[in-house]
Amino acid sequence: MKNIFSIIFLSVGITAFSQQVESLETILNDKISIRALELYDNKVWYSGTDSKFGFVDLKDYKNQKQVRLSKEKLQFRTLGQNKTSFYAINIESPARFFKIDKKDLKSQVIFKDTAKTAFYDALHFVNDKLAYTFSDADKDHLLKLAVYKDGKWNMFKNNVTLNDGEAAFAASNTNISSSKKYLWIATGGKASRILRMNLKDDKIEVFNTPIIQGESSQGMYSIDFFEDRFGIAAGGDYTKQDANINNIATTNDAGKTWQIQASGQNAGYTTCVKIKPGSKGKEIIAVGDKHISYSSDFGKTWKKISDEKGFFVCQWIDADHVVLAGNNRIAVMKLKF
Repeated sequence: MKNIFSIIFLSVGITAFSQQVESLETILNDKISIRALELYDNKVWYSGTDSKFGFVDLKDYKNQKQVRLSKEKLQFRTLGQNKTSFYAINIESPARFFKIDKKDLKSQVIFKDTAKTAFYDALHFVNDKLAYTFSDADKDHLLKLAVYKDGKWNMFKNNVTLNDGEAAFAASNTNISSSKKYLWIATGGKASRILRMNLKDDKIEVFNTPIIQGESSQGMYSIDFFEDRFGIAAGGDYTKQDANINNIATTNDAGKTWQIQASGQNAGYTTCVKIKPGSKGKEIIAVGDKHISYSSDFGKTWKKISDEKGFFVCQWIDADHVVLAGNNRIAVMKLKF
């Protein structure tokens, strides 16, 4: 059922909301937690809790379908796609790599990771033939990557060692990003670093960041890049969601060095950041459990445009519309510029 949120929420947010958000319309209500979205065929596709996978048609919200990928109540926080299929991995061990046919939505498990520590945080397709996903490390602390290549998933051998307590967050399926040249992975926890892979030779470099870190709940939760140089990272501490010190940073040299932005002057804990298409990195949307925020100057300053709560992930539909998902719903937001 459609539910248009045109009512002003809080007096504090009246001015900001009316200036930039024209409408916020719920297009799916369900008992589900959603942390991964994909757009395809004018539909928004999602994976979530209780093994649920489905779509809502963005041209006709009543046209929607949901299937269960397993009889077990699996949790999915990843979702990716190529021309013919969607792919999703459950977070529990054993981690099952599901392939879902786009034509009939029939699914099959095509790969398994049976390690007790298997916990896959994000899945990202560089192109139709190449994808990466990474899991929390085993006891040896080696970076654990799986690669989709030549139509198959296999473990990706590497010599990168993570620090004690360094892991990642399965918060919005957005702590992996890529360009034509690089793949970036953001870690978090007691250390929050950027891993950068050169896609030509598979060489991985590791760069420190000034993002808040040191506790298991801290670090980068989401990254996004424009081409090979500019990138944005955001996160914070999910146990202290109002804290906003050193939780946003940008890079202009492909992830080598990072500069803190808007420390103490943003809406706090953030789970997803997405660069607006066509803006070359200048305009960025961000969501967290307690806010929707916007930057129009490459992440240097931020404005909270909504006090809506419970969104974890977002994706641009076009230059004026953003789809958001999280706790029990999917919504479409229309922005007014």
